[in-house]
Amino acid sequence: MDILLRNLESEDWQQVAHIYKEGIQTGHATFQKEPPTWEGWDKEHLKTCRVVAEIDNKIVGWAALTPISGRCVYEGVAEVSVYVAYAYRGRKIGLQILEKLIHDSEKEGIWTLQSGVFPENTASIKVHEQAGFRKIGYREKIGKMNGIWRDTVLLERRSPVVGVD
Repeated sequence: MDILLRNLESEDWQQVAHIYKEGIQTGHATFQKEPPTWEGWDKEHLKTCRVVAEIDNKIVGWAALTPISGRCVYEGVAEVSVYVAYAYRGRKIGLQILEKLIHDSEKEGIWTLQSGVFPENTASIKVHEQAGFRKIGYREKIGKMNGIWRDTVLLERRSPVVGVD
């Protein structure tokens, strides 16, 4: 199985949104109830550090970064989103995408990546830890989903090459 990792382009949105919707349907991937439009998603995410995984010309996973703040002091800190199509889970595709995203983020001068993951999403936590993230906290009742308070595990990865001076 040859996996092509490349930049996510606007033409990819239909496939990316489908994978995003599969994640939403698990109930353990995001607080979102529906994928946004391309325009909404594009506006919220960094213009760089957008990755898709492709097998036989089909997108099977994606990852992107969202700035955590508009304040200039945090311009090197971003939040990770990483999703893998249901039929391709368990094949280490998420780890490959995340490693590519880390590499790209360091080229862009980003020194800290963080991710908030529902504790029930043990596969995502494991992938983040395999990519060098560490658990730094637990956010209790950080948001409601379908009227129920949900917790998240906060994971972080500090770059060993960017922001170390």
